[in-house]
Amino acid sequence: MKILVTGATGYIGGLLAPRLLEAGHSVRCLSRNAERLAGRFSGAEIVDGDVLDENSLRAAFANIDVAYYLVHSMSDSRSFGERDRSAAETFGRVARECGVRRIVYLGGLGADDASLSRHLASRHEVGEILQHSGVETIEFRAAMIIGAGSISFEMLRYLTERLPMMIAPRWVMSRCQPIAVADVLRYLLLALDLPRSESRIYEIGGADVLTYRDMMLGYARLRNLKRKIVIVPFFTPRLSSYWVHIVTPISARLAQPLILGLNNEVIVRDTAAQRDFPQIHPIGFERAVSDALDRYRSSGPETTWFDAFDIRKLPATFAGAREGMLIDRRERIAHATPRRVASVFMRLGGTQGWLYGDRLWRVRGWLDRLVGGVGLRRGRRSDTNLRVGDAVDFWRVDAITPDRLLRLRAEMKLPGKAWLEFDAEDIGGGRTRLTQTAFYEPRGLPGFLYWYVVFPFHGLIFGNMASRIAALAEEPELSVSA
Repeated sequence: MKILVTGATGYIGGLLAPRLLEAGHSVRCLSRNAERLAGRFSGAEIVDGDVLDENSLRAAFANIDVAYYLVHSMSDSRSFGERDRSAAETFGRVARECGVRRIVYLGGLGADDASLSRHLASRHEVGEILQHSGVETIEFRAAMIIGAGSISFEMLRYLTERLPMMIAPRWVMSRCQPIAVADVLRYLLLALDLPRSESRIYEIGGADVLTYRDMMLGYARLRNLKRKIVIVPFFTPRLSSYWVHIVTPISARLAQPLILGLNNEVIVRDTAAQRDFPQIHPIGFERAVSDALDRYRSSGPETTWFDAFDIRKLPATFAGAREGMLIDRRERIAHATPRRVASVFMRLGGTQGWLYGDRLWRVRGWLDRLVGGVGLRRGRRSDTNLRVGDAVDFWRVDAITPDRLLRLRAEMKLPGKAWLEFDAEDIGGGRTRLTQTAFYEPRGLPGFLYWYVVFPFHGLIFGNMASRIAALAEEPELSVSA
């Protein structure tokens, strides 16, 4: 089929588009900033446009069979509902006029009554507008989506990781039916195969019905964290959103609509999805969290978390939190081929050192041995060649692509997990973009404290190391002596 995906820069759209391509469909992605998608989905057509702009929609809908509507406002402003309403009306009308056969929309669970939050009510209104557009609309309604990168899951993750004792408002006792992101994607893909019929709504959820408190404590058990939750009556959604903003990387603007939605009970009451999608057997909460925490399978069995996480969306120099990871990213441009750049970082460690601050690296190795770690004593098997599984001082080669990529997994003693990745990308004109990224997944509060203690040294070591790699790649004769 010829398929249009809106919201491809978002969480679900970004995971759905490559799966549609793998299934053999022709995919077109509509984005207000097409540059953000450049090169991200090999084989997809990327077009500039806006769901509020009728002219750009007409161009995007040309020859399209099915359109996925995966956009919505995450704002605490009073005008978000009007904007979402206008976008849905324009999208539905232009889709009908352009001959689109089906719209697939992902909305939110919740009973249609006066207690529904403004954001959930708006999500339902968008679905209703699309259903009355004259185009057959398949609307899925889901509660919290469990997956690395889902904003509701990341809020749960950060709160539980960072707070040994949580003073929680009453909304943590509201019941919810969370669903794994892998199951959501299966529903969205199988919606293409449904027989033509009238518009319909499917309520989808995982195997478990839990309170938010249950989910935080369940997450803590899986991470071997001891957590205590004390419920108090005086936290308003606004106060809660400010607290989330202080404790996590999620802004109060984004947290408030999420928290308002948590006041509602969001569970599946209609079993139509079980009837029409018998091949899907949604997994439970603990399995979904385990998959999300598995950095090698969190985005699906066919790819790794590192592949799903598009590092190019970050600034050239970045230090901060994304999707449960603390990240230090350094980008350099070298006037050399990717092969020459890769030949430098493939020779790091061992007797040749780390190009900058070798004394600091030795101190870190000594500290690691002091607490029972491997230190730097292992060196490396070969000064010039690497293969997956090789030891490189207190790292282990986790992934390697000749002349392109090296990923090292830390084996020193840490209150978390760490990786160091080097990528050499040809950008034309005899130039290569070197992207050097340190990923760190902290475990509990000690893990976060460790990151911030060593952060000044990261700035010194990682920044200079990236510069040295680029400079050495440009030399006529490669030499990687420290």
